[in-house]
Amino acid sequence: MLRNGWGRWRTAVLLVFLASLGGSLGLFPSVAQAKGPLFLVPADTIAVTQLPPQGRSMLALIYQGGPFRHDKDNAVFGNRERILPARDRSYYREYTVRTPGERTRGARRIVCGGLKPAAPDACYYTDDHYASFRRIVQ
Repeated sequence: MLRNGWGRWRTAVLLVFLASLGGSLGLFPSVAQAKGPLFLVPADTIAVTQLPPQGRSMLALIYQGGPFRHDKDNAVFGNRERILPARDRSYYREYTVRTPGERTRGARRIVCGGLKPAAPDACYYTDDHYASFRRIVQ
């Protein structure tokens, strides 16, 4: 029994070491580097700190309730792509993440879901105009 526990501990230490080594070498982009303990960010998520500056600003505006620059910001997002979890039609709202140098709204968006727009249950980021989403995590 002691041997099994030691084997699992060694395996865990080895995995953490390999993840940190691979992350520091740039082999695993889903490994977040921080001052302190190593933590893994699943591939389908993005940390707030990894958002572009315009995304972090928009996220702050969402939690403040605005004001928003574009008419389509805070509009209902229909989830026609069916990539996000299925919810009622008015559950999701979309917001433009400005792209420097872009004359149009560009492809970057934050889509948040919840009954109260200024207090969303979850927010997702896309930089490819709804082709893929990553859940925003703290």
